Amino acid sequence: MLSPYRQLFQAKGTAGFALAGLVARLPLPMMGIGIITMLAQLRGSYGLAGAVAATFVLTYALMSPQVSALVDRHGQRRVLPVAAALSVVGILLLLACSGWQAPDWSLFIGAALAGLMPSLSAMVRARWTALYRGTPQLQMAYSLETVLDELTFIAGPPLSVGLCVGLSPQAGPLAEAVLLAIGVFALVVQTGTEPAVDADAGALNGQRSVLRRLEVQLLALLMVAMGVIVGSVDIVSVAFAEQAGMPAAASLVLACYAIGSCAAGLVFGALKLPMPPHRLLLLGGLATAATTLPLLLAGSVFALAGAVLLAGLFFAPTLIVAMSLVERSVPAHQLTEGMTWLLAGLNVGVALGALASGQVVDLLGATAGYQVAVAAGVAVALVALGSYRRLGAVAGAALPGACTG
Repeated sequence: MLSPYRQLFQAKGTAGFALAGLVARLPLPMMGIGIITMLAQLRGSYGLAGAVAATFVLTYALMSPQVSALVDRHGQRRVLPVAAALSVVGILLLLACSGWQAPDWSLFIGAALAGLMPSLSAMVRARWTALYRGTPQLQMAYSLETVLDELTFIAGPPLSVGLCVGLSPQAGPLAEAVLLAIGVFALVVQTGTEPAVDADAGALNGQRSVLRRLEVQLLALLMVAMGVIVGSVDIVSVAFAEQAGMPAAASLVLACYAIGSCAAGLVFGALKLPMPPHRLLLLGGLATAATTLPLLLAGSVFALAGAVLLAGLFFAPTLIVAMSLVERSVPAHQLTEGMTWLLAGLNVGVALGALASGQVVDLLGATAGYQVAVAAGVAVALVALGSYRRLGAVAGAALPGACTG
């Protein structure tokens, strides 16, 4: 299964930018939980900690597409260092304000600045696209990146919490600032694989966001709904395990979700299915909705682990197909922005899912919280159905100047 992926790294520089991108994207999944863990210890308020973390997440979701639009117009080496520097300054400001017992409002300023962090996942995907556009290797590259994203979300939060609890409350966010700086520097110095900037196209179309395109709106909305599933699974699984008297088992349950998604992503990337991407998206959306239903029936932690494993099987493949469709939907010189809108939608959905399911758990209990995931699954299916014809037209005939992978 892994042998086809070796083909990706035959091109010069691929291993270098893949490794740099992995380091640079690790701070994103570490940041939210790092803020919460740090402020809960230093300020003693989970409410304040959650609000500051939400400020970071929402700022990132709104601003990362704008940073990516600048990258599309001016190039990674000119934009990424500035965006990363502003984010690092925000993290350091947050650390200083939390350590010096500055007013609470100052924490929100630091979190907002930290939210200017660029979408490194989109930057690395853009490099793969520049290398393998129009070849079967591109789907494998997108699959690999989706799996790496999953791995950072598996390893990042425990690492951040461990640093905050084991070393110092501020050690987690400090490590995130260091990793971001190192990763971005390592990426931008690799100029040989940086996507070329189309100066003429950028001058003509740079001010028109790809979010105005209906197909991008539909795919971003699909990602929001999928993110709600992930966010609700995260929160409710922890509450379910605690309610069952096995709080430590929550990590096993969440690992099952990630394992299912990663395995499915690797297998899907290695396959060459003779089916257009809009049909694959429809099937993935329907399957995603169907696999949320067993979550409501789980009566034990072990049954829940099995249900969560099943629910994760269609996450990575659906995300991979969505990335393939956005690549076909937007002009080549706006590809990074297009992919970032999808990733931003996913992050917004995760935050909304955690918020909504947390409220349901408080009111109705742990199992009821999975109703949020089921409702989001229905939304995924409806968006996939509603966008089938529109995305079919995109898949059948790419836009002039669009990517045609």
